[in-house]
Amino acid sequence: MEEIGRGFVKALGLLISGDPQTWQIIRLSLEVSGFAVFFGTILGLPLGAWLALRRFRGRRLLIALIYTGMGLPPVVVGLVVYLLLSRSGPLGVLNWLFTPPAMILAQTIIALPLIAGLTMAAILGVDQELRPQLRSLGATERQIAWTLLYEARVGVLAGIAAGFGSVISEVGAVMLVGGNIEGSTRVLTTAIVLQTRTGEFELAIALSLVLLLISFLANAAVIQLQGRSLRALL
Repeated sequence: MEEIGRGFVKALGLLISGDPQTWQIIRLSLEVSGFAVFFGTILGLPLGAWLALRRFRGRRLLIALIYTGMGLPPVVVGLVVYLLLSRSGPLGVLNWLFTPPAMILAQTIIALPLIAGLTMAAILGVDQELRPQLRSLGATERQIAWTLLYEARVGVLAGIAAGFGSVISEVGAVMLVGGNIEGSTRVLTTAIVLQTRTGEFELAIALSLVLLLISFLANAAVIQLQGRSLRALL
């Protein structure tokens, strides 16, 4: 308990004093995870809506792949991205390995199935009578899709929050493709691992508390948005 207390004090000190190394790690963590969730949302929302609203051959297989992806070990994603971006890999010409873009790519792959799967589940949870009612009123398929997505927005927000929570706390994939390079690819999770290995437990605890604070603030913001959406629905 003493170490946790000292870690809490150190965390406050690092944040209040504006320690450049700590803030650089925080900034990079937010940038990488933020971009990953952004791209995951752009791809995941239409994919989830499409799976919820369309019936086609192979749909069940695709849904099974999405659900599998929701529980995919991040270290496996990191390995696949590493092989793709290595010099002998098909994407080696990009020279992304051990750079933030490689970390964003890995985290996007992790976030995408979560956002798509939870979006699909949220839309499927909307009253099934709404769709034929909208069609009878002359709504186009695109208008129906947007209306159902709007009605399912509480669940969709939960999916985006789950995606952010999964990538901001992820360590295996970013360690593999980012390399944990100081001042370049070191984020909160990889910094915590490094400080723990070197016996700097107070700093590791301080960074852990910062990570928890970021997760708490992100979830609090989503809860606030969900509350507004729920009030709008009632």
